Amino acid sequence: MVLLWRNANERSLRDMSRRIATGIDIGTYQVKMVVVEELFDRRTRTRQLRILGTGLAESKGLRHGYIVNKEEVSASIREAKRQAESIARVPLRAGFLAVGGISLDEARATGFAIISRADQEITELDLEKAGKAAREAAAPGFLNRHVLHSIPVEYRIDGAKVLGNPLGMKGVRLEVDYLFVTCLAQHEEILAAAVEDANIEIIDQMASPLAGSYVLLEGDQKMKGCVLANIGAETVSIVVYDENIPISVKVFPMGSSHITDDIALGLRISLEEAERVKLGRLSGAMYPRKKVDDFIGGRLAAMFALIDKHLKSLGRRGPLPAGIIISGGGAGIGPISDIARGSLKLPARLAELRLSADTKIRDATWAVAYGLALWGLTGDTNAPKKSLSTLVRKFFQQFLP
Repeated sequence: MVLLWRNANERSLRDMSRRIATGIDIGTYQVKMVVVEELFDRRTRTRQLRILGTGLAESKGLRHGYIVNKEEVSASIREAKRQAESIARVPLRAGFLAVGGISLDEARATGFAIISRADQEITELDLEKAGKAAREAAAPGFLNRHVLHSIPVEYRIDGAKVLGNPLGMKGVRLEVDYLFVTCLAQHEEILAAAVEDANIEIIDQMASPLAGSYVLLEGDQKMKGCVLANIGAETVSIVVYDENIPISVKVFPMGSSHITDDIALGLRISLEEAERVKLGRLSGAMYPRKKVDDFIGGRLAAMFALIDKHLKSLGRRGPLPAGIIISGGGAGIGPISDIARGSLKLPARLAELRLSADTKIRDATWAVAYGLALWGLTGDTNAPKKSLSTLVRKFFQQFLP
């Protein structure tokens, strides 16, 4: 019986082809790696995803997401890599990298094209011409910056909005509004160099807020309209969705460490003590709860005021029915959902990363690295150094209006 089972199992394994991708998230406080395997059963034509391993190391050499000491960052990456390889039992030679920090920014531009065919049918060439025109219009803002993503937000044919992909439709003039997600070129180069110094080849890169949204947001939330806010140590990063399209990616220079600073200054205690007070691990007469809550609430209110101001600047015509979803290491501090709800006048809740109980990922703070690995499995991970347009196109096809 054992021999029969073993032979059957070996045949089953031979019928499956394996693909593996690694996501790398380098934060101000921690470096996280997630190794995900895709198993495709040729007989049943189904695929399964499972987490092979994870790696976690304390970040050193970063400030607000910027690298101030590349050697220290590389050492942190190597430690996370060592852990991930030990658990996954596979060598990690390549991966997908998250780009975050206050270096991230966005630009918008509109491009147009006159339909080239005599029968006025819109072709791929027309879409490319309009996209190129939008990029040229935005180019003055790209000085010293690297374009991570070019996302078509809205198409119009002869001035009328198109609900769907305009390919194959007819008209005279095609217009397209683009969102360009950028980062400082110098930051991107030194970040990539730190990863490569740890003997990991970068297949491609994605903005951290988008990577997190890949696994933390449901399709209905994106369609109805929502904002995903990641509360990091020194930054708050957001991605705003409407009609299933990311319409904004923004980073603010404020994070959970600023709450620690407020408590330390207000109570005249060390930063180490203030961190424990913030997390509720110290209490008593010396640290009155109401005073601590005031420090926490004041800083959180300031964070959400920044988000509210940005949402209003987008000039959207209506609210975001799916509200704000809060993630990141600072998501569990104080009554954060209540403060977000009151500040933004939107539904608010903490993000959930829905995985099986036996997974190696413990909470939603792993969403960026995990999302990157899943993104890697949607493209061709056997083709290092593919152009961004080739790999990202599949991922962003779901956003096309």
